[in-house]
Amino acid sequence: MRDVALLVYGAVVVARLGLSWLNLRHLTRRGHEVPALLRAEVDAEKLEKISRYTGERARFGLVHSLVSAVVTGLFLFGGGLGAYDAWVQGLTHSFVGSGVLFVLGLLVAGALLEIPFQLYGDFRIEQRHGFNRQSFGLWWSDWLKSTALSLVLTSLLAAGALALVQAAPGTWWLWVTALVAGVSLLMTFLSPYVIEPLFHKMEPLEVAGLSDGIRAMTEKAGVHVGRVLKVDASRRSSHSNAYFTGLGRVKRVVLFDTLLSQMSHAQILAVLAHELGHWKKHHVLVRMLVMLALLVAGAYLAFSLVPSAALPELVGLSAASFPARIVILLVAASTLLFPLTPLFSAWSRRDEREADRFAVELHGHARDLADALAKLGTENLSNLHPHPLYAKFYYSHPPLVERIGTLRALA
Repeated sequence: MRDVALLVYGAVVVARLGLSWLNLRHLTRRGHEVPALLRAEVDAEKLEKISRYTGERARFGLVHSLVSAVVTGLFLFGGGLGAYDAWVQGLTHSFVGSGVLFVLGLLVAGALLEIPFQLYGDFRIEQRHGFNRQSFGLWWSDWLKSTALSLVLTSLLAAGALALVQAAPGTWWLWVTALVAGVSLLMTFLSPYVIEPLFHKMEPLEVAGLSDGIRAMTEKAGVHVGRVLKVDASRRSSHSNAYFTGLGRVKRVVLFDTLLSQMSHAQILAVLAHELGHWKKHHVLVRMLVMLALLVAGAYLAFSLVPSAALPELVGLSAASFPARIVILLVAASTLLFPLTPLFSAWSRRDEREADRFAVELHGHARDLADALAKLGTENLSNLHPHPLYAKFYYSHPPLVERIGTLRALA
């Protein structure tokens, strides 16, 4: 059974790496071509910058994926999981305590293993191409805060879930689902007020005409905006973005200060109109309900499969603790659900197209959104030539050139 599981895992790893390699080769072959729709925005110098950046990111991503897959495979199938599980179980006989230690140990190990990749990505690739603006001190401060938050929140959630498993062995899947869903909803409310300020300084947007324009547009869409904020994203990166936060009727608009320096007011309004489209078309709500349904189904499957004697045999073990069995199930689910990736990506791209159409109807000027996307894509050095198969598998948004072409046709 272990050999079959290893074969399936290896096949999926090869498929993932193969898609990344196809995308990189396609970029190498087509990276010298300026798409006709972007000739006004992309000159030879800009195209060279885009090709160098996207090529370097793609090669780095390929290496990162390969290392992660090998480390995970060795841990699962090379005896690492069994040795780690036995070590943790020897520290304490408490079901909840050993489970929390098991989870925290994996989190710490994963965070430490990611440090070299994150540092190289930020201080070599991003800095070489003019995006990184953070100091080593700020980077480490962010890393320590985010890691500490992750450890604290995950330990509390794991302790609560394991306590429910112990207290209700026949129905724990239902109570754990409720716990995870409740915590996720709570964090959605608290994050803008408690977590985001730990990393970013937010202040009211004071740009003549823009704040009023945002409020007028959101009220026209039937969405009440509590605050319009500017975030100091330029302390860390020159990449730009804008988003809505909050649930229910009251939302907050957050604009990166880098976006304000790159776009006209009309283009910013068009981008925000697109984000409003996701709320008005209920994309966010539907996605939350689907995730809840998947959470219920996943918890019930875990409840049904965890006791199976065959589960540890998938990785060559004769026995495994409860948290070790959950890890095996999570990796198995990720592996077996890989073929469904293009379906979820296609669903997301459909929502993006629908939000684009809503933005055009609300804002009234398709060219403003097209020009804003062109500016976002070229300033962020986005890949102008993704391989079609790679895009179908992984792109949550339509490829940039296709999206701009649709909008300019509407204009």
